[in-house]
Amino acid sequence: MNNTIEGRNPVFEALVGDAAVEKIYISDTAHGSQISKIINEAKRRGIPFKSVSADRIDELCQTQSNQGVVAIVSQVDYCTIDDIFAFADKKGEKPFIIVCDEITDPHNLGAIIRTANATGAHGVIIPKNRAVGVNAVVFKTSAGAAAHTLIAKVGNLNQTIKELKERGVWVTGADMSGNEMYREDLRGAIALVVGSEGKGISKKIKENCDFLVSIPMVGQINSLNASVAASVLMYEILRQRR
Repeated sequence: MNNTIEGRNPVFEALVGDAAVEKIYISDTAHGSQISKIINEAKRRGIPFKSVSADRIDELCQTQSNQGVVAIVSQVDYCTIDDIFAFADKKGEKPFIIVCDEITDPHNLGAIIRTANATGAHGVIIPKNRAVGVNAVVFKTSAGAAAHTLIAKVGNLNQTIKELKERGVWVTGADMSGNEMYREDLRGAIALVVGSEGKGISKKIKENCDFLVSIPMVGQINSLNASVAASVLMYEILRQRR
């Protein structure tokens, strides 16, 4: 089954980011500078595009906010762990990696990928099972960042974490039982593990982490949405790394 990328900015970012776009459909009522940019970029890459009715666009889309544009992609171009390390090395930086443990809400994964890109993370790792992959909702929520961020999909998350540690990366998990993030040194090669929306980090993954970090909270609410918590921690890592 083909995947879709929906919305003007996500489609444009997919084209600029060299995503594997097969064809683009544009509503005959969609106009404006962003549409012109999409058409010009599609021409540059030799990707076919077609003007269709707004109803046809809605039939093709999985989200309700397509803005009259949808791109068809045959598959998501996942990378490898080696690709993430090579990217960090190319930039002359110590690896900064986000690990998602059973994130099932596509909006949360999309938001995590967006912040990972904004904070300079070199890649995002997701598991093949019991988790959402990169789909139209994820791409839309990421505001196109999924086209510019290395995303690896692995079969065994615990084994991957062990590999990261063997390659010199400190693995920290986001958990309320951990030390406050300001009290930990997050400047070196680091991987941040973010748990699922309801259960947090799974027991085995938590045991495999080098240490845990928490976000200080002083209000009546003692928890944050998974993507919000991930964003706060990513920006603390960025702050320390700078």
